[in-house]
Amino acid sequence: MKQIINTPNAPAPIGPYNQAVLTGNTLYTSGQIALDPKTMELVMDSIEAETKQVMENMKAVLEAADMTFDHVVKTSIFISDMHNFSKINAVYGEYFSEATAPARETVEVANLPKFVNVEISMVAVR
Repeated sequence: MKQIINTPNAPAPIGPYNQAVLTGNTLYTSGQIALDPKTMELVMDSIEAETKQVMENMKAVLEAADMTFDHVVKTSIFISDMHNFSKINAVYGEYFSEATAPARETVEVANLPKFVNVEISMVAVR
């Protein structure tokens, strides 16, 4: 059985999907971009600010499922320019303990929704 997870503390979906789906003890999140959930405007002041907004959106989705970043076992990071990797990684790293950080891949892609620079999705387990 699947439970749909949605919270007003993260951006509303901009397509036919939900913020996350919980099945059993496993949470599958949709990719988050740097939309401010209050205004639905993009936060694009810098790659660091953009990444922070993405992570804050993801934090809100995790909290809606009664989880934290400690529950995350896998992340997927999609970026539009690999030259931004170190800056994105620095912000991302603020949300995880290095000793218990999840598995991850980072992939450079041609384009992302709304032509943002970074999108992140996660899998978390209770």
